[in-house]
Amino acid sequence: MSVDKLFDLSGKVAVITGSGKGIGEGIAKLLSDSGAKVVISSRTRNDIEQVASQINGSGGTALPVVCDVTIDEQVESLAHSAIAEFNKIDIWVNNVGGSTGRSPLRDLPRTDWDETIALTLTSVFVGCQVAARNMRSGSIINISSRSSWGAVPNNSHYGAAKAGVNVLTSSLAHELGPDIRCNAVASGAVPTEIFFKVMKLKPEELPQYAKETGVPLERLGTPRDIAGAVLFLCSEASSWMTGEVITVSGGR
Repeated sequence: MSVDKLFDLSGKVAVITGSGKGIGEGIAKLLSDSGAKVVISSRTRNDIEQVASQINGSGGTALPVVCDVTIDEQVESLAHSAIAEFNKIDIWVNNVGGSTGRSPLRDLPRTDWDETIALTLTSVFVGCQVAARNMRSGSIINISSRSSWGAVPNNSHYGAAKAGVNVLTSSLAHELGPDIRCNAVASGAVPTEIFFKVMKLKPEELPQYAKETGVPLERLGTPRDIAGAVLFLCSEASSWMTGEVITVSGGR
């Protein structure tokens, strides 16, 4: 098989949650560039319509669907919308996740714990469940975090949720094989809107932050960096991989 064919997603249908901006937008655009028809989803209609318009305007095929991944019925509806429009689902990317903010564990309100677990872990569980019920074959890819490995001082609720995503990924790989593969990408720091909010950083402070945190490649990530790993995991190039968590973090 030629190199081009290894990464060719022509004829595939991909659903990407949280794809109205940031990492999800980057994933949707790269999968579209690789030939997939993409379903763009998030809670904010204006965001997904803008991304879908850009993809459609550049010759791709995108369907915007409003979906709050913390509401089970809306996730089911997302799958049904994709199948109604494109007749199938080949790729499902659970991208949504986030933290309520940094806090020492002893001071963390229970509501912050519950909100972070619901958004970052439970939503992935529901997304995987819905995808498994509506896919005959293909790939499920969960977006995890470098924070899922080891200690995460002052953001332990987020780290715990992402660690759960890793175990969920490997467990589901055993349950769904050989027809559906399930892998994850553990992302390092990517300066998205939620990153700036949680870390309380300004754009001009990013180079110093990368240096202080010891990233060997001396820069933070971009949505395209994470999208490249997702493309690999849903392409023929990774056809003998399942249950894996790939870390993409600039070396840290």
